[in-house]
Amino acid sequence: MSVDGRRLPSRDGRQLSARDYMTEQRPTWCPGCGDFGILAALREALLQEGIAPHEVILVSGIGCGSKLPDYMRVNGFLTLHGRPLPIATGFRLANPSMRVLVVDGDGDAYGIGGNHWLHTCRRNPGIVHLVENNQIYALTKGQYSPTTEQGTRTTTSPEGAIERPVNPLRTALAAGATFVARGFAGEPKDLARLIREALHHRGYALVDILQPCITYNKVNTYDWYAERIVRLEAEGHDPSDFDAAWERAGEFGERIPVGILYRTEEVPAYEEKVPGLQRGPLVQRPLDDLDEAAFEALQRELV
Repeated sequence: MSVDGRRLPSRDGRQLSARDYMTEQRPTWCPGCGDFGILAALREALLQEGIAPHEVILVSGIGCGSKLPDYMRVNGFLTLHGRPLPIATGFRLANPSMRVLVVDGDGDAYGIGGNHWLHTCRRNPGIVHLVENNQIYALTKGQYSPTTEQGTRTTTSPEGAIERPVNPLRTALAAGATFVARGFAGEPKDLARLIREALHHRGYALVDILQPCITYNKVNTYDWYAERIVRLEAEGHDPSDFDAAWERAGEFGERIPVGILYRTEEVPAYEEKVPGLQRGPLVQRPLDDLDEAAFEALQRELV
C-alpha cells in the first residue's frame, strides 16, 4: 500500500494524510518482511478513522514486529519482553479517551506474555491487540515459537519441532475474548479494514495476523498463504455465533479462514466496571484532589 497524497478529515476537523503518521526512521526489517504490510495497514486504518497521531498510543514488547512504534509518529511505549498488555491496560485505565493498541509478535504475545494475554482476554479492556504471527522467533535468528507447526525444522529444532502449536484463536475464545479476528499481512487493504473494525470494538480486540518471515520461515510464505486463505465474510460466517467461530478457529492447513471469527458487544469493557473510575478518568481529575492529610495517609499506606 503506497503512500499517496490523500487528505482525510480527522475527528476534530483537521486534515490528515498518511505522512502525518510517518517518522524519518527507516525500518530495519528484511526486504519483503510481512511487517511492512502491517505497518501500511495500521497507518491506513488510523487515517480512514480520522484518528490523529496524538490520540493514539502504541505499546510493544521485544521482537522484529515490536519495533513498529519506532516507525510511526504516534505515542509509543516499548516494554519488556511479553509485558505490553499490562502496560497498555494501565494506560487505558488512566486515560480511556486515547486509542490504545498493542503490537507484538507471536513469541511476545502467546509465549513470554502468555499469562498476561489470557487474563487480558477475560478482563476485556478496550485495547486493540495486533499480533504479528510469523510462527518463528525471527529477531533471535529463527528459533521455533509457540505457533510453529509440529515437525518444522528451525535453528533450535533441527529434527523438527516436537511440540504441538498454540491455536491463538481458540485459546482467546476459551479465555473469554469478545473480538477475535485473523488477517494477512500480504493483503494490507483487507487488514486495514479489519483493524478499523477492531478500533470500533467495546473491549479487547485480538487481530492475529499471518505474517510471512522471508528469512527464517521458508514454509509459511506469501504464496503458501495465498493458496489457502478463505474469507469468512464471503462464506456467510456469522461472527455472533460462538459455536461457528470455535469451529472455524480450528481450521488451519489446506484452508485458513481470515476475517472476524467472533464479536460480541454485550460484555462491558474492564474500565467500565472499575469502581475507582466512576468519578471519571484519572487524567482528568485535579492534582489537588487530595488534601495534605489524605496525601500523607496515602504515603504511609504505600511506603
